[in-house]
Amino acid sequence: MSIQGVIIRRAEERDLEAVGRLGARLLRDHYEFDRLRFMAPRGNTEAGYAWFLGTQLQRDDAVVFVAERAGHVVGYAYAGIEPQSWKELRDEAGFIHDVYVDESARRGGVASALLEAAADWLAGRGMPRIVLWTAAPNEPARRLFERLGFRPTMTELTRETGVGTNYDQHSPEITRL
Repeated sequence: MSIQGVIIRRAEERDLEAVGRLGARLLRDHYEFDRLRFMAPRGNTEAGYAWFLGTQLQRDDAVVFVAERAGHVVGYAYAGIEPQSWKELRDEAGFIHDVYVDESARRGGVASALLEAAADWLAGRGMPRIVLWTAAPNEPARRLFERLGFRPTMTELTRETGVGTNYDQHSPEITRL
């Protein structure tokens, strides 16, 4: 698939350094949304994310797509097939875990093309529905997902117990009652 000089294709081993960098940005963005809820970047987050996505490349139940422009990876999407889940009250479903596009390539349809490639891959494997999550403050992502036909179905709420957490260090607006 190609859109405005961008090619959407399956990720390969040679893409892991680039998708690791993008995945680390995704992690950092989420951490900035909510430092208590999301995992903190630690050590070499880029290498960790590259390693993890590399473990997904050969799986039959997962896929990583990249968006490539002029020989450079500018975005990626990671999706997989999730089994029936009694705890989530849902049958087997496709799940889009990650979609991230470099700032330089945004607002040109790249995220939509990545999402559609992942959706097509999941539909081709018989998935009757696709689920994804987005951080509550990420309004641009929510608008994109809704424009592509996703609808809100669940709301995650988080409550900190204070165990192992320094409230003042992470989020000054949260106080103990």
